Amino acid sequence: MPPPTSPVLVTKIKVQLKLAIARLRMVQKRDEALAKTQRRAMAQLLEQNKVDSARIRVENIIRSDIITELHEILELYCELLLARAGLLEASPTCDPGLEEAVKSIIYAAPKTEIKELQTVRTLLAEKFGKEFVLQATENSDRKVSEGVVKKLSVTPPKDELVQGYLEEIARAYGVDWPKGKNKDLGDPPDFMDDDDDDENPSGGQAQRVLEEPLVGVDEEAAAELKAQEDLSKATPPKSFGPASPLHVNPPSASTDNIHPKVTLNRQELTTPTKKPAAVTRKPSEQKGDGVPDLDELAKRFAQLKR
Repeated sequence: MPPPTSPVLVTKIKVQLKLAIARLRMVQKRDEALAKTQRRAMAQLLEQNKVDSARIRVENIIRSDIITELHEILELYCELLLARAGLLEASPTCDPGLEEAVKSIIYAAPKTEIKELQTVRTLLAEKFGKEFVLQATENSDRKVSEGVVKKLSVTPPKDELVQGYLEEIARAYGVDWPKGKNKDLGDPPDFMDDDDDDENPSGGQAQRVLEEPLVGVDEEAAAELKAQEDLSKATPPKSFGPASPLHVNPPSASTDNIHPKVTLNRQELTTPTKKPAAVTRKPSEQKGDGVPDLDELAKRFAQLKR
């Protein structure tokens, strides 16, 4: 049975979570700076054709990237616990919404260099009890995040991952390796299949109805009705209006996917902008700019209402 919840204990957990988040961010910046130096050294080895040495040393870069990804996951879990600190005070038992984050931190804290995480682990053990900590350490109930377990595994990287890392490093630093390999920007993005129905959302049935002669309707009223239908179908081009100030960054490479791709909408890239459908009017009702007058439209709608 876990001990009763103390407000002072929850306050200590919140303080240590903030310190752990700051430490994790600082360590990530340090590792990124070291990774740049190591990648430059790998490029020099490939340029000197010391491939065997580069294959061995690149495993350190891969491992460093894996640890960086682990720190990012733990940082998110710490932020989650900090945002839901009210659930820690509500009950002495662990809330289901916090169970994965709490057990992942307890599982990973002893295997990292972040001392603040180990302090958080000690405080969580004091709150939820030894049985809860033992269950999280052994991951007997499979509540620990699979990403955390995978990042902490000590299995050597696969040959495909090593080869992919070397090719990416060579391409980033302009090294021709493997010899004669085209240094392109990767495969073109996969596009979504265009659907012809999107160009005509009303379908062919509505078009056939408009093309059929109207029985028992005055010709002038029929012309007005068709003009109204054409006007309702006329839509501005997609490029109309100001461009969006938002910009979506492409996904960054990771140890799970070193060749990320972005899938874009083919219609927006390849389909030329179509002009709005022309509105059929009588010669006497057309203006010089091709746009009907507001008074003329009001008269038409009044006639249609009759």
